[in-house]
Amino acid sequence: MTALGSDLVLERLTRLHPKLIDLVLDRVKRLLDRVGNPERHLPPVVHVAGTNGKGSTVAYLRAMLEAAGYRVHAYTSPHLVRFHERIRLAGELIEETELLALLEECEQANGNEPITFFEITTVAAFLAFSRHKADIVLLEVGLGGTFDATNVIDRPLACCLTPISMDHMQHLGHSLAEIAANKAGIMKRGRPAAIGPQPAEAAAVFDSEAAKLSCPLHRFGREWDAAAEEGKLLFRDRRGESRWPLPALPGLHQIENAGLALATLPLLEGFTVPDTAIAKGLLSVEWPARLQRLSRGPVVEALPAGWEAWLDGGHNESGGQALGVHAAGWRQQRPDLPIRLVFGMLSTHDPVGFLKPLLPHVQDVTAVAVGGNHQALDVTALVDAARRAGAATVRSAPSADAAARAIVAADARPARLLICGSLYLAGEVLAKNG
Repeated sequence: MTALGSDLVLERLTRLHPKLIDLVLDRVKRLLDRVGNPERHLPPVVHVAGTNGKGSTVAYLRAMLEAAGYRVHAYTSPHLVRFHERIRLAGELIEETELLALLEECEQANGNEPITFFEITTVAAFLAFSRHKADIVLLEVGLGGTFDATNVIDRPLACCLTPISMDHMQHLGHSLAEIAANKAGIMKRGRPAAIGPQPAEAAAVFDSEAAKLSCPLHRFGREWDAAAEEGKLLFRDRRGESRWPLPALPGLHQIENAGLALATLPLLEGFTVPDTAIAKGLLSVEWPARLQRLSRGPVVEALPAGWEAWLDGGHNESGGQALGVHAAGWRQQRPDLPIRLVFGMLSTHDPVGFLKPLLPHVQDVTAVAVGGNHQALDVTALVDAARRAGAATVRSAPSADAAARAIVAADARPARLLICGSLYLAGEVLAKNG
């Protein structure tokens, strides 16, 4: 894969600030002011924060709104293979020529002043959104909420808060209440918020913040509910009960993500999404590296007949729990097809917490380093974490495809290969196998 012009600019932008993450809004506001405050000239915005499920929730909303005929801008992160994945303009990935021009415009306006990579690229996204016609913007928070670069939208159409769990504690706080308070920073006075399933500690924070800001809440377990029942997605809210096709993204946790998207739709004043569009969106939704089955590439080629290869970007304790539930379902459906785990993680996450819910359902564990990321845990640390989490059989390999070969060499009987632990690892795998 050859480097694009935008890749070269993006690499330069990483050197503008010594810290990868530095949560304040001063720098992004300064640059937005210099380029004409594009954040004030956007279509209505749905702002999405949380620990898990942000990207999936955005994907469901986008699929349903587009099926209803609306033009949808979307901003998500991180990307898996190319940066262009982060910015969708009226449904299409931003083109290279436009991305390059926007990045250079922002770079020139910023000069050599400190600014983080996420901040300057968020400004580029806002510029793009302000220059292309659309009906709505789906805006995913990068990290936290209060001081995230996206939190410059004064009056969103609605906010969405996905499940909160312990993650990025060095930046967001060391308790669920502290982390929830940071995420709640996207709530704005009088604007409605849809709330996904939450631990009691986080739910109390959202309730308190909503009361201060007079925000109408649409909360899981209170104003809405979702469950899988008899091959359908059963959804209940104030309007009554409805049944929908199960979402195309696999995993029980996707029922709740799809439910949160359904719970958000009634909050979008001025938008009408008919039942046919909701059903089409649920069936057509796509979101790579969320229990995605691989069908080609070196990992698949390393596996004998009868094997399956699956990829997931889950990387924290809640992600491990969701994968553990799915793995338990796999074992129940196919006890003859054991799960062989391949994982790599960054130092910003807890590998022991991630692995513990998964280990009862897997045969063995292979650790691989995430390439090209200075925050990646090395294989020695990963192997140690797997053993501390309780794994009986642990090995290491230099890459996912090398891991596949080593696993088959150890035991060639048919199995499911599950690669997980990091979205960056997922992107590395998809670049070769996507």
